[in-house]
Amino acid sequence: MRVLGIIPARGGSKGIPGKNIKALGGKPLLHYTIEAAKASRLLDRVILSSDDAEITDLGKSAGLEVPFVRPAHLATDQSGSLEVVQHALNFFTQKGKVFDAVCLLQPTTPFRESGSIDKAIQKFAENSFDSLISVREVPAEFNPHWVFEADDKACLQIATGENEIIKRRQELPKGYFRDGSIYLTKTDVLLKQHSLYGKRIGYILSKGERFVNLDTPEDWIKAEKMLSENKK
Repeated sequence: MRVLGIIPARGGSKGIPGKNIKALGGKPLLHYTIEAAKASRLLDRVILSSDDAEITDLGKSAGLEVPFVRPAHLATDQSGSLEVVQHALNFFTQKGKVFDAVCLLQPTTPFRESGSIDKAIQKFAENSFDSLISVREVPAEFNPHWVFEADDKACLQIATGENEIIKRRQELPKGYFRDGSIYLTKTDVLLKQHSLYGKRIGYILSKGERFVNLDTPEDWIKAEKMLSENKK
């Protein structure tokens, strides 16, 4: 399986200005994901997709391939990951380069477990999934079977549609949420179904204690604290 690794890093972040090149624990945020990608044995090729010259220069200095400059219309707050991935695939298709799947690696989730990318690709290659994502287990108190939604009469209903709430924590089915660190998708699903997921979604479970998805200044403070505690 030929897998293209894509690291998306635009320059116009508003929640944390300049976050992709901002120093986290003494090195640019982008470096965490570059290092994880370069450690993979199963990624056929790894590229940086960015609209920003400072980010692309940083990527190149770290040994990352930057085959194009991302168009401005794909680097706004409204730009979706799907369109960014499709742009990269179409770029390579025009040059006669074909990949079976894409592995999207977002810099905003820097603390990946060692070997997790290859673990994900291996599982993906051995199964008939349309996509595979990294997830974490939802704490019991936030399990969807214990979550309520308000109806049009201002009454609460169980979010899963059940009539009776599950009473014991031990009886709850496990719930999972995307942690944002790994997205693997077949090329045909991306280009023909125009989806990052398709219908058959596989997963790998992230178990590392350090987890943060950097979106706000508070998230950044949390990440710095995790790094400082890890050094103790």
